[in-house]
Amino acid sequence: MDFEQQLDSFKRVRDRLVGEIGKRIIGQRETIDQMLAALFTGGHCLLVGVPGLAKTLLVRSLAAALDLAPKRIQFTPDLMPSDVTGTDVVDQAPDGRRAFRFVRGPIFANLVLADEINRAPPRTQSALLEAMQEHQVTVGQETYALPDPFFVIATQNPIEQEGTYPLPEAQLDRFLLAIHVGYPSAADEERILMVPAGTADVPIERVLDGHMLRDLQRAALAVPVSRYVVAYAAKLVRATRPTDPTAPALVREMVDWGAGPRAGQHLVLAGKAMAAMAGRPAVATDDIRAAAVPVLRHRVATNFAAEAAGLDSVAVIERLLADVPEPPVRPHAETAVALS
Repeated sequence: MDFEQQLDSFKRVRDRLVGEIGKRIIGQRETIDQMLAALFTGGHCLLVGVPGLAKTLLVRSLAAALDLAPKRIQFTPDLMPSDVTGTDVVDQAPDGRRAFRFVRGPIFANLVLADEINRAPPRTQSALLEAMQEHQVTVGQETYALPDPFFVIATQNPIEQEGTYPLPEAQLDRFLLAIHVGYPSAADEERILMVPAGTADVPIERVLDGHMLRDLQRAALAVPVSRYVVAYAAKLVRATRPTDPTAPALVREMVDWGAGPRAGQHLVLAGKAMAAMAGRPAVATDDIRAAAVPVLRHRVATNFAAEAAGLDSVAVIERLLADVPEPPVRPHAETAVALS
C-alpha cells in the first residue's frame, strides 16, 4: 500500500470511528477529533470539563470502537499506588514453600481511563509518571513492560476544590493534549434532551484492533513536515517563554513560564495527526494552529497579573496565534522535508 492509499484508508477509519462514537455522543466533534489525534500518535490526553458533559461516556464509547483491552480506574483520595500498578503477593505451595507473585494492576491495559485523576493524592498520581513516559512499571526491583499500544485518557473536573490535588507540571507535561470539553450547542442540547435514557448501552461496532492501530500510528508519523512548518511551530512555542528575546510584551508581563521543547515535539506530532485524519499528504501551518491550544494550554503558566486582567493560558495562546507571524519563506524551504 503506497502513502496515498494509506492516507485514504486513514481518513476512512477516522470517519468510521467518528460515526460509531456518534451513536452515543451528540456533538463534541472537535473533542472527538482531538482525542483521535492523540490516539493516532500514541499520546495521552487529559479531558477537562464540568460534571455532566459525558466525558466518561465519551472515553467508554471510544474504547468500545477499539478491539483493545480497556480498563477504568476511579481515582479517589484513598487510592494507593499499588492499586494502580499492582503488587507482589505471597503464594504458598503445597509443600509449604513460599514465593512472591506479581499481581498486575489495572494499568496493564491498552486503554486506561483515569477517571477524576485529580482526586488521588500526589503519591498515587506519580505512579502514572513512569507508565506514561516509559510504558513500563517498576515494582520493587522488577520492571514490567506495559501492553502495546498503551495510552491513558484522564478526566478532570475543573471546578472541584475540596478533596482534590492539582496535577504537578511534570505530570501535565506527559499529556500530549489537554482537551477542554465545553457545553453543547443549543441544537445539540435539544437533541440530547430528546434522546431517551439508556442510550449509553447502544451497541458500537469495533473498528480498530491493535495491529491496525499500530499501522495507522506509523502512517501518521510518516506524514512529512516541511522546515517552514517546523520553524513556525518552534517560533510559536518560543514565544510562550517570558525569558525568550522573541516573546511579546504580553507574555513577558503575564506568563511565569512557558512551554518546553517537548511541547514543540507534541505540536508537530498533533499536526501530523490532523493532516492524516483529513487525508492531506503534508502538515500545514493551519494544522499547527489547530493543535496549538490543546497542546500548549497546560504548559503555559500565567501569573497574578494575568489573573487580574482576566486572562488565562488559552487567552494568551490565542493572542499569540493572532500576533506571531509565520516565518519568511526561504528558498526551497517547502521542499525540504523533515521526518520524525
